[in-house]
Amino acid sequence: MAFTRLHLVRHGEQDPASDHAPEGGLSPRGREQAERLGRRLSNTPFAAIHHSPLARAAQTADLVAAHLGPVPRHACDHVTDRTPVPSPARRGDYPERWLSWLDDVPRDERDEDAKALRTAVEHFGATDDQDRNELLITHNFVIGWFVRHVLDAPEWRWIGLNLDNCALTVVEWDSSRPPRLITFNESVS
Repeated sequence: MAFTRLHLVRHGEQDPASDHAPEGGLSPRGREQAERLGRRLSNTPFAAIHHSPLARAAQTADLVAAHLGPVPRHACDHVTDRTPVPSPARRGDYPERWLSWLDDVPRDERDEDAKALRTAVEHFGATDDQDRNELLITHNFVIGWFVRHVLDAPEWRWIGLNLDNCALTVVEWDSSRPPRLITFNESVS
């Protein structure tokens, strides 16, 4: 019964001066959040660190990784910032109150019918012959999608699962049961 345990972390606080630009890095508080998280995770035997290619996630990964020893890390498109939005045919799957907000999601952040996020869950949620801990440093909606999946909640239910910066959410797959939520939004701030 091998397990795959995903440690999902929202990046540290972004520098407010960057106005949420993709190249915007961490604020001083965000750097301190990442340092504390690195210390918190220092005894976890990670197989790999996967981080969003955006600067705030990459910088968080660098700071956390400094506490973890020689763990391979890389930018990973599976965990880049994206927002699941329903296709026109699936709009009825979402509550009416959210549709106008979803319509305003910028084109480069849209993940229609969560195709990319479904692929990410399939990719990372696989088990093999050995236990595996993986660290994913990513964004709020990506983590919300993983949690929604693990809880087998309706597709729109990722909305409102808001996470603190550098908070830890842990989900686990094993070969003998459905995936499960171990911890949600455990903050080190």
